[in-house]
Amino acid sequence: MARVTELPFDSLYRHGFARVAVAVPRVRVADPEFNVEHTLRLAREAAGQGTVLTVFPELGMSCYTADDLFHQDALQGAVDDALARVVAESADIDTVLVVGAPVRTQGRLFNCAVAIGGGTVLGVTPKSYLPNYREFYEKRQFAAARENLAEHVTIAGQRAPFGTDLLFTAANVDGFTFHLEICEDGWVPLPPSGFAALAGATVLVNLSASNIVVGKADYRRELCTAHSARFLAAYLYSAAGHGESTTDMAWDGQALICENGDLLAEGERFADHPQLVTADLDIRRLAADRLRMTSFADNVHDHRERLARMRRVEVELPVRAGAVELRREIGRFPYVPADPTARDERCAEVFRIQVAGLSTRLEATGTERVVIGVSGGLDSTLALIVAARTMDRLGLPRSRVLAYTMPGFATGDRTRTDAHRLMSALGVTAAEIDIRPSATQMLRDLNHPAAEGIPQYDRTYENVQAGERTSHLFRLANMHDALVIGTGDLSELALGWCTFGVGDHMAHYSVNASVPKTLIKYLIAWTVETEGLGGAADSVLRSVLETEISPELIPADGDSGPQRSEDAVGPYELQDFHLYYLLRFGYQPSRIAYLAQHAWAGEYDLPTVKLWLAEFLRRFIQTAQFKRSTLPNAPKVGSGGSLSPRGDWRAPSDAVATAWLAELDRNVP
Repeated sequence: MARVTELPFDSLYRHGFARVAVAVPRVRVADPEFNVEHTLRLAREAAGQGTVLTVFPELGMSCYTADDLFHQDALQGAVDDALARVVAESADIDTVLVVGAPVRTQGRLFNCAVAIGGGTVLGVTPKSYLPNYREFYEKRQFAAARENLAEHVTIAGQRAPFGTDLLFTAANVDGFTFHLEICEDGWVPLPPSGFAALAGATVLVNLSASNIVVGKADYRRELCTAHSARFLAAYLYSAAGHGESTTDMAWDGQALICENGDLLAEGERFADHPQLVTADLDIRRLAADRLRMTSFADNVHDHRERLARMRRVEVELPVRAGAVELRREIGRFPYVPADPTARDERCAEVFRIQVAGLSTRLEATGTERVVIGVSGGLDSTLALIVAARTMDRLGLPRSRVLAYTMPGFATGDRTRTDAHRLMSALGVTAAEIDIRPSATQMLRDLNHPAAEGIPQYDRTYENVQAGERTSHLFRLANMHDALVIGTGDLSELALGWCTFGVGDHMAHYSVNASVPKTLIKYLIAWTVETEGLGGAADSVLRSVLETEISPELIPADGDSGPQRSEDAVGPYELQDFHLYYLLRFGYQPSRIAYLAQHAWAGEYDLPTVKLWLAEFLRRFIQTAQFKRSTLPNAPKVGSGGSLSPRGDWRAPSDAVATAWLAELDRNVP
């Protein structure tokens, strides 16, 4: 078996993913020979797809609906033979199998999940909760796990751990620990899998029979996704399907793979053919969430005595030595839902949060006016719309929004025109202040060559303009008893792409500070579709969306054209991707690069990803934190995080990025 650290870069197992499968084979009632044949066929198919764990339904070796035939010696003998065959043939099948079977031990019959891999019986878990209501009467045939008196059982001549307290821990895949429960166990108020998750299980497995009635499939789906969310885990569910007895019940063979509240994969229900449903689990993401959620650890502490008694069974998962391509979809825009309906809901919610934040601040301070600089770019456009809608919410005229466009040395005709058009369309109080005279005077005071017409376009040249704009805004706020609205976004704060202090870094209240650049584009597009701002506003908003992102601080060069922000800091769409996975999960740079390569295939190759990720790490870790340590107030809008020193992110301003850059250089080809 391959060790993860020895795998190639393009193997999903190297980066904390693991492929699993839920199988629903055809069965015949009380025909173990038939059932084991179809089980092994699906197991080999799963192994051929690179899965390391394959789960089958409850009592699949015998079928669930054998009723009193379970007490027949002939059936049990055939089940034992079938299990022996699975154990023997598993030596040549590169996936760990979990099959359901009746197991006789201690003079009782237990409904069990049997984990088998590499020719070895790894462990056996009996069912804890036997339903004995409505159409179920399992207590007639089976003993519950609480009646077990032994810690081991013999299957196929092998002595194996036996009990509900087994955690199967992968020795060669970090963080992959699975636990077994059976059908009803997952339906009780305190399921065994919950305690297993607290003890470290990240992959929760449920072997089920579960007949189908109207509405039950939806409930199962909700139950499994909810379990995966509550327990910060993956949840694998396999229900009995075609071939079970329909004397009094019907079966749909529902197969589900869930992870942390998301449904990753679901099979076809009521299929009359075998099914194999696979998904690539993100084990490292689960670990990252558990690490950060301190209440999860507190819950572990409260149940430590029970958890300490759980037994760990070390397992070597059959990880392929070569490349295994990731099949999981990784969205290019982690801050923006791919589904149009969900995206519209996200935009509406973010916009409401922004408006609520600003309106609360104005009410708390007794202020009825705001001052805002409008450049004709994305950020100030969104902030201006938020300001206008805030006045609507407070019942104040939009004229209380004092909006200023402030052209500088490189302001383009298009952005200047769009700024005026937008201010007019929204009905705010509009004005223009040309900052070139005051900026020139400051350059002259500094003895800067640009004051004499020499084209020295350095950092001072740029920051003088940014500072003049902000200085004017604050003094205008003094004059009009108003608050200055900050327009800078999350992406710029992450990259340090703002002028510190008396610059676009500072405001009385910021509305975009936890909204990334990629989401701002969608927010503006959403306002065109839904906010009813009028035809004139919609026209200018479309123009803003088509305008290239630029600080417009350095005059256009005849050869290279206008100044482009992304030439300096990298493509915002790619840097937002890097930001999300570093800020939200703290992943290694090599894993972020792997995810970006997968998500942006066809747009950015791996060398390009590596180049801009290195730039991002230098800026985020090493050079920009001092700006974020003194941010003005702003509402957090999303679970992807904010960079407020009072909220999600606290970091030293004098850290170095050496460890991150070294890992990137060492582990990314």
